[in-house]
Amino acid sequence: MMQHIGTKEVLPEAMESQEEKLRRNLLVFASAFMIFAVMFWLAIYWAMGVNFSSNVPLAYQAISVASLIHYMKTRNFVVFRFIQLSLFLFAPFIMQWSMGSSVTSSGVTLWALLAPIGALVVSSWRESVPWFVAYIILTLMSGVFDYLLGTTGAMGIPMNTIGLFFALNFAAMSSILYFLVRHFVIETEKIKSQLDQQHALLAEEQKRSERVLLNVLPSNIAERLKSNEGQIADGYADVIVMFADLVNFTQLTERMSPEQMVGMLNTVFTGFDEISERYGIEKIKTIGDAYMAVGGIKRERPDYVQDMARMALEMIAFVDSHPQLVKHDLGLHIGIAIGPVVAGVIGTKRFIYDLWGDTVNIASRLTDDAHAGTILTDKRTYNRLQHDFLFEPPTMLTIKGKGEMPGYRLVGQVDLMSQSGKNNIFKFQSPNGQQAQA
Repeated sequence: MMQHIGTKEVLPEAMESQEEKLRRNLLVFASAFMIFAVMFWLAIYWAMGVNFSSNVPLAYQAISVASLIHYMKTRNFVVFRFIQLSLFLFAPFIMQWSMGSSVTSSGVTLWALLAPIGALVVSSWRESVPWFVAYIILTLMSGVFDYLLGTTGAMGIPMNTIGLFFALNFAAMSSILYFLVRHFVIETEKIKSQLDQQHALLAEEQKRSERVLLNVLPSNIAERLKSNEGQIADGYADVIVMFADLVNFTQLTERMSPEQMVGMLNTVFTGFDEISERYGIEKIKTIGDAYMAVGGIKRERPDYVQDMARMALEMIAFVDSHPQLVKHDLGLHIGIAIGPVVAGVIGTKRFIYDLWGDTVNIASRLTDDAHAGTILTDKRTYNRLQHDFLFEPPTMLTIKGKGEMPGYRLVGQVDLMSQSGKNNIFKFQSPNGQQAQA
């Protein structure tokens, strides 16, 4: 669901591109080395006075150079790879057969091993299998030819020369295989290191995205979104909804710069967020200078109704005591209602978690009827809180869409710890910090 996860799709493509580049470079390197090796091989034979047909080595060089030039022009790696691997495989065997046997050629067919090894490195293990099978078949065929037809003195090559070229062939072939595989391993480790760094950056970006998501949505809803649950819509039979609206803010904004206005709202809502987090209440959203929260969705705290009442009292106290807000004569009025709601996530790019239902509408209307510095609740909320909190007598209100209904002003919390024995006197803390008796 989250867009940043799309970054993961880029990483395999980047890895594939780097690996493909490495394979191409390795094959170009191997091809150039083989061209040089063939020239060096011929030069040593001629220097030692051994004369034989140079048609095969020269033909190898011509085809190899032509394929390399064609690749540089067309960048067709598939054709270039096939031609080079074919040269690696067949040229050594043709050289051996032209020289007589595996002994007189000093085991030149060992060079053909570069074909399956090269296919393994520059292509894939699956594509290397046919090349390896072909190498084994040609090796067995050469063994049969040596047994039936070969003679050690076919071209009059001295045994000391044969022995020297055995050593040269083994040393050269072992070297090229070692350096080819070594270079492949080193570059693969570099790619892995780059991928590890990209994955670390991706993990950090994912953490930041998840933090943003958790700031926008309740944690359980965010987890459901990450698990690609699909459309999220739930019904709750008993939750408590609160709207809190700033008083005098609209008039104040006419005298403030945009930076000052946003800064003040940030001060207010950051304070509210800290209070809601402390009481386990879920912030739903802010609408202009209004703040909406709900309790009872996660049901992790059984006293969510009492928690909401305490939060509302503390929000009133926060606005009434913050120096910056007092200076501008800001106030707060709050409406609270209990009942069923429908909750869900809407949007695909900019998620919003919202609530719908009569309970939401009643809480909003109660906010409109509450005076500055007061908390107005419906009857259900009063019934749930009347033993732990102090209320003023009910007032009949006309609620749009509902008609007349009683509203109860919450003025403080009863302090059970200060019960004074038989007189049944309780102390409560009012929003302005003063104590009263009931």
